[in-house]
Amino acid sequence: MKKINCRIGIDLGGTKIESIVIDYDGNEIYRKRIPNPNNDYNGTLKSIKNLVHQSESETGLYGTIGIGIPGIISKQTNLVKNANTTVLIGKSLDKDLELILGRPVRLANDANCLALSEYIDGSGEQYNSLFGVILGTGVGGGLVIDGKIFPGANLISGEWGHNPLPWPDLNELPGPECYCGLSGCIETFLSGPGLENTFYKITGETVSANIISEKIQNNDQDAIKAIELYENRLARGLAIVVNILDPEIIVLAGGVSNISRLYSNVKNIWNKYIISTDEDVVTPIVQAKHGDSSGVRGAAWLWPEL
Repeated sequence: MKKINCRIGIDLGGTKIESIVIDYDGNEIYRKRIPNPNNDYNGTLKSIKNLVHQSESETGLYGTIGIGIPGIISKQTNLVKNANTTVLIGKSLDKDLELILGRPVRLANDANCLALSEYIDGSGEQYNSLFGVILGTGVGGGLVIDGKIFPGANLISGEWGHNPLPWPDLNELPGPECYCGLSGCIETFLSGPGLENTFYKITGETVSANIISEKIQNNDQDAIKAIELYENRLARGLAIVVNILDPEIIVLAGGVSNISRLYSNVKNIWNKYIISTDEDVVTPIVQAKHGDSSGVRGAAWLWPEL
């Protein structure tokens, strides 16, 4: 049997698949990102296999494999569920990957991987409890307490994106349809596509979240209106997290998290929605130290032992 001498992480995102190789101490040795073959399960398996083989052949190392997925593995069926990458739903992803890779794999929700990464050596390494938030193709959340992922009894701890947007106004009801089958979920407002939809309602223009971010920097007034609505909704959504979990720090990742004004503006809004009304809420909201790729590091850290 080959000697394990590194950790390999895979992040299975909505639009890309990313791999990373880290050493014993968490230092990055190798990284690669490829497009996700959307709606092609077998193609996804093949892409992951190729990434692992490339990671090892180009580094000369052999590693443990941890994979972050946009969903969870059901306790009852051992199949993927709750995935916004719907091609994964109902699939035996862990067993299929172990078969083609020839070794054990550990899978976790991608937001849990983000939270673990930022707890170990990221923006939350000085805190005992951390809530990690993904604002990207979807909206996810993960909770780490005292260095361990807290998955919950049903493995859905942190799934704040599939609660209804709190304190909605009439213009937000009943809300957009969500892939989960309900309407008005937080994810439908706060994902990248949710921001795009908000901008479309203001302008009638279909543009990407990246373009909207550029327009915000250029002080485009329609983009400013869109991000102000977004900030208010994000403040309401995170207020629920604070009211229920009261984590010591909230860390944001994903493409939308790169909009810098979110971090000050949301904290200026959320006090009115948090029960600690007699004083300012002290919970910091910060960007992930490891950026959009923090989740792939957390996937590698699913094997803390080597």
